[in-house]
Amino acid sequence: MAKTVKTVVKLQVPAGKANPAPPVGTALGPHGIQIQDFCSQFNNETKEMGDTIVPVEITIYEDRSFSFIKKSPPAAILIKKALKLKSGSALPHKDKVGTITRAQCEEIAKIKWEDLNANDMDQAVKIIAGTARSMGVKFEG
Repeated sequence: MAKTVKTVVKLQVPAGKANPAPPVGTALGPHGIQIQDFCSQFNNETKEMGDTIVPVEITIYEDRSFSFIKKSPPAAILIKKALKLKSGSALPHKDKVGTITRAQCEEIAKIKWEDLNANDMDQAVKIIAGTARSMGVKFEG
């Protein structure tokens, strides 16, 4: 017999640093699941990922049990990490904060491949380059 899904909650949590405080507690608390159970399972599965932000999709069932799926980190965060940027540009079309190469875009695309809606590497690179452009990062390649 399949469990009945009550709701699905999407969060972005730093790897290995989930705790019952907001935003995790406020998102999961109203659904009656054991927040500490989620935090310890999530932290165990993500502790090797450093301090990267990890999107997670938590499916909560009627019997108050849950399961979760980790997604790849957001492209913007991977771009900032690759270029060692603190943040993107406040005026992305005027002020450029860096330059990203095709090779760097391919590396990011490989990390994000499962979550990208692309049929081949060229399309994936265009998606990553578009994200970079919207952050004020110039694309070379």
